[in-house]
Amino acid sequence: MAAAAAFAPATITLRFSSHSTLRFFKASSRFLLVPPKPHVLPPKFQFHGASVPLPGEEFGKRRFCSVVSAALKQPGEMVTAADAAEQPAGGLGNRVGKFRKKLKIADVKGGPNEGLDRVGQNVVVMGWVRTLRLQSSVTFMEVNDGSCLSNMQCVLNPEAEGYDQVDSGSIVTGASVCVQGTIVESQGSKQKVELKVNKIVLVGQSDPSYPMQKKRATREFLRTKAHLRPRTNTFSAVARVRNALAYATHKFFQENGFVWVSSPIITASDCEGAGEQFCVTTLIPSSQEVTDSPVDGIPKTKDGLIDWSQDFFGKPAFLTVSGQLNAETYATALSDVYTFGPTFRAENSNTSRHLAEFWMIEPELAFADLNDDMACATAYLQYVVCPLFQIFIGGMKM
Repeated sequence: MAAAAAFAPATITLRFSSHSTLRFFKASSRFLLVPPKPHVLPPKFQFHGASVPLPGEEFGKRRFCSVVSAALKQPGEMVTAADAAEQPAGGLGNRVGKFRKKLKIADVKGGPNEGLDRVGQNVVVMGWVRTLRLQSSVTFMEVNDGSCLSNMQCVLNPEAEGYDQVDSGSIVTGASVCVQGTIVESQGSKQKVELKVNKIVLVGQSDPSYPMQKKRATREFLRTKAHLRPRTNTFSAVARVRNALAYATHKFFQENGFVWVSSPIITASDCEGAGEQFCVTTLIPSSQEVTDSPVDGIPKTKDGLIDWSQDFFGKPAFLTVSGQLNAETYATALSDVYTFGPTFRAENSNTSRHLAEFWMIEPELAFADLNDDMACATAYLQYVVCPLFQIFIGGMKM
């Protein structure tokens, strides 16, 4: 038994929570992020007559939706052979449409010249109207497509096709538009280039009561407009940082031979043992009935206790506080694993160190000691933090 215990895989728990203090050192260039490799598709699939290309087959251009593409087509413009080849024959056609990355504002303004190398190019920008200033002879409209914090200033003259939608008030702040025009040098000092509009198409209207205006909104106000707050610079910047950190997290562990384990969100175990868990039950009526439901409606045993046997799982269930227990079992089979997902704590505290929901990273290393644990933590922090500065020093200014 002693010999068997000596050869049993020992697991080391390494946990990073959202409130951990990060102390960062200067890292070498080997920690730079590398753009992801193109996704390789599996062998050809058939979906009701449509097919996915084999690995190595070319992915061509991405088509706009039929409304936008038709609106951008100039009157009397001839359909080329390439356009005809892309048109589906009889309904959905026999092949999935070709795909390519569309041009975004970050592509135009993200270079070292901030777009000056694209002067004279005809481009199409699709996004949402941030600001709109109507003057006697010209209209300035700022459009953002979510690719960066910077807006594309669009200059419209009354001669531009579709300008009547601006003049009539159909295109207002918050509306989604598709703008076609030429990149020119800007006369203003806030940007190097701007878009001289030849044609504008209204894709989606905005309600006159659209609340997100140019002035800065308070956090308290944004809490009441949760469906619109991603359009603010603050929340969009947070989303980009979280995206970069999540990508770097998976990339670090995958490159070091770890296997990602998807731990369950609903569990019957209390990993932390503190009992501060959110209970998941169907014994309480649904949200439509909860306001008028009596407490006596909850099933009870003869002893007056809650009858968990009538619940969905037949016993108490909770939102997970940690994926550690699942990771440990997988580490005894796969060696090095990690979990990265949402966790929940029912601590009734409003401090910055206590969150009801957050994402936690929990690596489990088999056949490792404390030095391996610390080395992994140090390498991880260097890997994810160093590239973040290099990626967003320029990106957050845009």
